[in-house]
Amino acid sequence: MKPRGLPDPSDPTAFRLPPQNLEAEKAVLGAILLDNQALYKALEVISPDEFYLPKHCRIFEAMIALAEQNQVIDLVTLSDHLQHVGALEAIGGNAYLTDLAQAVATAASVTYHAKLIHETGINRILINVATEIVTRGYEGTKRVDELLDYAEKNIFGIAERRLKRSFSPMPTVVTDTVEHINKLYEQKEKITGIPTGFSDLDEKTAGLQPSDLIIVAGRPSTGKTSLALGMALHAALHPRQYKVAIFSLEMSKEQLCMRLLSSDGRLDMHRVRTGQLQREDWTSLTRSAGRLSESRVYIDDTPGITALEMNAKIRRQKAETGLDLVVVDYLQLMSGSSDAENRQQEISDISRSLKSLAKELNIPIVALSQLSRAVESRPDRRPVLADLRESGAIEQDADLVLMIYRRDLHAAEKGKTEDWKEERTEEKADRERVAEIIIAKHRNGPTGVVNLTFLPEYATFANYYPGADLTLR
Repeated sequence: MKPRGLPDPSDPTAFRLPPQNLEAEKAVLGAILLDNQALYKALEVISPDEFYLPKHCRIFEAMIALAEQNQVIDLVTLSDHLQHVGALEAIGGNAYLTDLAQAVATAASVTYHAKLIHETGINRILINVATEIVTRGYEGTKRVDELLDYAEKNIFGIAERRLKRSFSPMPTVVTDTVEHINKLYEQKEKITGIPTGFSDLDEKTAGLQPSDLIIVAGRPSTGKTSLALGMALHAALHPRQYKVAIFSLEMSKEQLCMRLLSSDGRLDMHRVRTGQLQREDWTSLTRSAGRLSESRVYIDDTPGITALEMNAKIRRQKAETGLDLVVVDYLQLMSGSSDAENRQQEISDISRSLKSLAKELNIPIVALSQLSRAVESRPDRRPVLADLRESGAIEQDADLVLMIYRRDLHAAEKGKTEDWKEERTEEKADRERVAEIIIAKHRNGPTGVVNLTFLPEYATFANYYPGADLTLR
């Protein structure tokens, strides 16, 4: 039996040296000794840990330390610094530093050599991550979903590391920004993100912005799903055909599709659900079915899905087909980490993972959330941020929080006078359908209230126009 920890002789890769380019490493260090400005060019491409030889990493770190102290980097100062930190002997002494100074005749190629170091460094990181994935897979100490999340997160991290960003000079930033502003001016569009389909809401938010976590919150049966599906439907049927992923933890994919058909075709939801359609309904159903069939909407109705599983599916869908918007219905039905101490910590972990993923993939994620019962105990039942259920982390992680307040529901619960009940004016009918969408938090814009009209028979919202007939198909 092979002793534990030794390479397997039957493995052809076991005794291979990791990817490296020692000559490029010497060339970069030598270039910096010739011209200190070469350090800044190198730092735009590489990090100290991308050097293969530990002594080269130590020397590069020493050069950075000298630059941070505004000292000249030469053989004398570098030797003195390494001696001070007790590393001079470990790197080969002054003789090795002298060899480095003679490694190149000019510093002109420092960027090219730094890129060679960066590429081999990325290859080594890939090998290390792949090896760790294999090791964890054989050990079997982690759940499969945790292992998949580790693999995907680290592979994506390596890809992002490869595209290392540097500072952008202000003249370039200003030029690009003015060009962007001019483009927006010429388009005459106020919406810079994905349109929600609700004009007053879009005016305040400029649409659903990339990398934002948007929370749609409300008490049960106030229309959270209807509002979120309305946004998803509008995005999917938009001329740009945005790609939308919907995670439905409360309804099956068939029930969700019924909601979408009813909303788009202005079909009575009860008749759709029971199949009791009238003759004129079939035309609308057929038209809506055709429109939805051509859209790029992807539905997952896995019950109790974990944050790890959801993240993995979103990353995979993004890589395979592209993805512009994600809707999660809803947060409190998700399962969190098994390591969480309590449900509040669990929801905090879920919320944080969704925000992190939105930023990582640069897409908006709309997540629905329940409100606590505390809102029902107040005379004014309009919700506030403190009513977000089970976790204050939701409030912290969210970029935009939309809270639904339905006047008709709360008026009915409070019990109006007989005079109010008998009042059948057109004004009252409008008032009964009004839903206040409270923008309780907006990290990059104004807060406030937007009025929408709720159409319960179609389980959908519409722009608020007093007196308008919103039942037209």
